[in-house]
Amino acid sequence: MNQILTPKDFIKSIFRGIGQVMFQNNALSGLIFLIGIFYASWLLGIGAIIGTISGTLCAIFLKYQKKDILDGLYGFNGTLIGVALLFFFNPTLLLFILMILAIALSTIIMNFMYKKKLSPYTFPFIISTWIFIFLITAFNISQRTILEPVVFTNLNLLSGISLGFGQVLFQTSIITGLLFFVGILINSRISAIYALLGSVLGLLIGLLLTPNSLNLINLGIFGFNGVLCGIAFSSKNLKNILFAILSISLSVFVLYGFLKLDLIALTFPFILATWVTLFIKNRMINPIKKTQ
Repeated sequence: MNQILTPKDFIKSIFRGIGQVMFQNNALSGLIFLIGIFYASWLLGIGAIIGTISGTLCAIFLKYQKKDILDGLYGFNGTLIGVALLFFFNPTLLLFILMILAIALSTIIMNFMYKKKLSPYTFPFIISTWIFIFLITAFNISQRTILEPVVFTNLNLLSGISLGFGQVLFQTSIITGLLFFVGILINSRISAIYALLGSVLGLLIGLLLTPNSLNLINLGIFGFNGVLCGIAFSSKNLKNILFAILSISLSVFVLYGFLKLDLIALTFPFILATWVTLFIKNRMINPIKKTQ
């Protein structure tokens, strides 16, 4: 297959890469996600653009499958890394260089896992970001970002549910969260419904686990992994709702453990919960045959 992308195809792959953060192979969805990020933070918006372009260019340079590149499969981990590193650290020239290296690493990991049929999802983003957060912190390459504390005195369902979407890309704007929901909805109503289930159920379980953590609940911290879990199991087959609920629930408990240990979870609760649920689902649907 001809590896050269036309300018139109390249632009589409860039926006699809952003859309694939929430598993939407749709350039318009990606554009809406990007608008949502820029609405909340121009800096993180730049990080998203650098991330998806770098991941895509890296895949082109390494001559990965053109169809996968066109579908944005090498852009979404880069998008997440670009946003994450600018969320956690102050921007410096060296940070941007390290960001591109982290994106390149995630692209290579993504290709390896994808070829091995290992359901990579956002794992390349997670492992690459953990490594580079450690390196940046250990060698004091850039100062950590100081976030202004947000204090809630009451439960705010609109905030908690909307930011369950927003926090997938480290956004704390209700408008941004709503735009993310719209971006999913225009591509897949089923995905949007399951994503909403993930945010709502994540919030409710978080409220049961730690009712005094209103700040975390209202900021969508217990919902964003659930959003991804919901989309991962979204299907017109109603039986999948049970697997979605299981995955969403597991993700909240995993996140709760990370919070107790004061560790940066990123989307690992989603990854672990989804992998475990897929294992259970496969065993239920395709039981191990007895050795003859």
